Amino acid sequence: VQLVESGGGLVQPGGSLRLSCVVSGTIFSMYTMGWYRQAPGKQRELVASITSGGRTNYVDPVKGRFTISRDNTKNTVYLQMNSLQSEDTAVYLCNTIIVLTSYWGRGTQVTVSS
Repeated sequence: VQLVESGGGLVQPGGSLRLSCVVSGTIFSMYTMGWYRQAPGKQRELVASITSGGRTNYVDPVKGRFTISRDNTKNTVYLQMNSLQSEDTAVYLCNTIIVLTSYWGRGTQVTVSS
């Protein structure tokens, strides 16, 4: 199982980015997908998740600003991030758990700075 993230970069406060995570090696549509982030010196935290049925969940700091979605025809999960703030600066990683095994991508860096 491989997960490959893309779409990160440098953006000014208030800007937007859309992250993508392409999954291969498994039946993508069957599993819950999650986006996590890890800032320097901080623990990795779950940002958003989406079930196989499309149910979504977000942590409070990103509610109303971030949207997670999936396209099962493309084996891809997305994270649309709007109204970005400096506190959103982190490496963003996608994750799935298959038969009790957790799979991670390498991550994509998001830097919010003026």
